[in-house]
Amino acid sequence: MDKQQQNSTMASNDPDLSDPSGDPQPGDLIEIFRPAYQHWALYLGDGYIINLTPVDESQAAAMSSVKSVFSRKAVVRMQLLKEVVGSDSYRVNNKYDHNHTPLPVSEIIQRAQVLIGQEVSYDLLGSNCEHFVTLLRYGEGVSEQVSHYLFCFCLMCHQGITHTLKSK
Repeated sequence: MDKQQQNSTMASNDPDLSDPSGDPQPGDLIEIFRPAYQHWALYLGDGYIINLTPVDESQAAAMSSVKSVFSRKAVVRMQLLKEVVGSDSYRVNNKYDHNHTPLPVSEIIQRAQVLIGQEVSYDLLGSNCEHFVTLLRYGEGVSEQVSHYLFCFCLMCHQGITHTLKSK
């Protein structure tokens, strides 16, 4: 487990990772740790979340598929948090609250419920699951995950170009 995960409230099907103080509240952002990426959802209450899933996959396959990050369309679904998480771990992560003011919880939930069942466009870089849930919570879509990966990609490209120029 990385340091960031150790320093925050984690929950999963593993009782060693559960922390009752980290119980999600309506309007909270939920970060789900998949093997190759993080999936994001918004907690609605009573064990339910709203999240984006690929249009062309069954609900069960969509929950953990890496294919989901390459889809161009998604469906807004209301599902049980425990079913979406499966054997993965998750945490409540309202990490943007220090820079963005959350909308009132009633407004967040109302905005989310209106979208259930709708098909939306999906783009890993500009309109992903993190953008979706932050748009609901703050009124603005934000994705630090994308910024991090783009920075790493640009850094690798820069290093490759620098190495190529030096070797000539």
